[in-house]
Amino acid sequence: MSPPTLIGVLRNDPISDERGDCCQYSDGGRMTLATDSHGRHSVAPSHEQHLFDSDEYGRRGPDFAAIRSSAEFGTLRRRSRRFVFPMFALVMAWYMTFVLLAAYAHGFMATKVLGLINMGIVLGLAQFLSTVVVMLLYCRYAKRRLDPALEAVRARAGVAS
Repeated sequence: MSPPTLIGVLRNDPISDERGDCCQYSDGGRMTLATDSHGRHSVAPSHEQHLFDSDEYGRRGPDFAAIRSSAEFGTLRRRSRRFVFPMFALVMAWYMTFVLLAAYAHGFMATKVLGLINMGIVLGLAQFLSTVVVMLLYCRYAKRRLDPALEAVRARAGVAS
């Protein structure tokens, strides 16, 4: 006897039930295990109810469309972009400057600063230092400007902090 095709299983052909390829769940739903003609296995729901179709799900979560269209959310996005985009441009310019100096200004990068330490090492370590500085600046900005705006969004949505 050949294994049932995926279409046959989805139509609940008797062969799939005789072989025990169906699983019954406590809520009455069924999942059907199927093998197609190429030997690939798949799982398909045997009932028509989908996970997010019930009214119960709609009452549980916040209304994300309303949150996104609110003035408070717009304020939060503007404040976030006001920091992120300029800082991104600054960091990329700083990084590309370092890369271009390393690639084309060998004499400058080889300039001794202190003993065996040259400008290449100093600027390379400054890349790590600038990462920490950007992180600290963002934390400070977020605490002062983004967190209050986020609290306003949460209050409007009725979500506890």
